[in-house]
Amino acid sequence: LAYVGVLAYVVYAAATLGLSLERVQAGLGHGARFLAGFFPPNFTETDIIPGLLESLQIAFLSSLIGTALAIPVAVLAARNMMPAAVSSAARLLIAFCRSFHPVIIAIIAVKAVGFGALAGIIALTFASIGFVGKLLAEAIEEISKKQIEAVRATGASFMSVIAFGVVPQVMNRFIGFVAYETDSNLRNSTMVGVVGAGGIGGTLFSAFQRFDYAFVAGIIICIIGLVMIGEVLQLYVKRVFR
Repeated sequence: LAYVGVLAYVVYAAATLGLSLERVQAGLGHGARFLAGFFPPNFTETDIIPGLLESLQIAFLSSLIGTALAIPVAVLAARNMMPAAVSSAARLLIAFCRSFHPVIIAIIAVKAVGFGALAGIIALTFASIGFVGKLLAEAIEEISKKQIEAVRATGASFMSVIAFGVVPQVMNRFIGFVAYETDSNLRNSTMVGVVGAGGIGGTLFSAFQRFDYAFVAGIIICIIGLVMIGEVLQLYVKRVFR
């Protein structure tokens, strides 16, 4: 019955959304003509390098600030470290940060602080708090209690318990969370730029508006290259800290 129900809903959703084989066939033809305008890519415009550097700066700063804010929130959200009232409030904050797409926060930030990189940093910092805070809190909840109890038995303070009982057990996973979020912010910095929050996204959107598809292709290839470099650096960082 569950399979039949899912299949029935798929058919219903496809029908109500206007999906049809004719539209797909027509779209393939339009898509081919559209992609033909991407070649050869144009890398000669002077806006690419400054836009990429600004996107890189937005991603780095938002990841740094977001991670710094997410660490105390994650500790407060861990149920094995805090009373239920405190952890519930912290988890509510994390859920709030995760409820909105970065583009939505970027639109609000642009209205609040104006166009530019600051709006992008605010939007991606907001997203970083939700992502890193949630995963780090769950990692803290999964640690062994024996090490924490051993540190507490020495009469250590709460901060010493965190430093010597919690941090050694979650450090490897924490590095992975931060590396992934930095990589994610590098991609998202392009999207928030479309709404005026700085970075290469604004240049990309402007190129689309003037139908300069060769320049669009050049920007997209540069973004792919930047993300691939970030992926290589992420693997290197993980290897160094293991």
